[in-house]
Amino acid sequence: MQTYLSVAQIVLSIALILAVLFQVRGGGLGGIFGQPDTVFRTKRGVEKTLFQLTIVLVVLFIIVSIMTLTVS
Repeated sequence: MQTYLSVAQIVLSIALILAVLFQVRGGGLGGIFGQPDTVFRTKRGVEKTLFQLTIVLVVLFIIVSIMTLTVS
């Protein structure tokens, strides 16, 4: 049981790292050329799905971590 939880925790941590790295952050270089960087916009499409996936991965990672602590 301990081995399965450890493997699950490693897989979840790699998936979580990738999900965070794939998220678009900020306006990029647009602020250098005069574009306002304070424009409010909502998440849509793939960006929204990736954001929700990140939240699910965090919750699963926390649950597996707590289960690992209780088993050991």
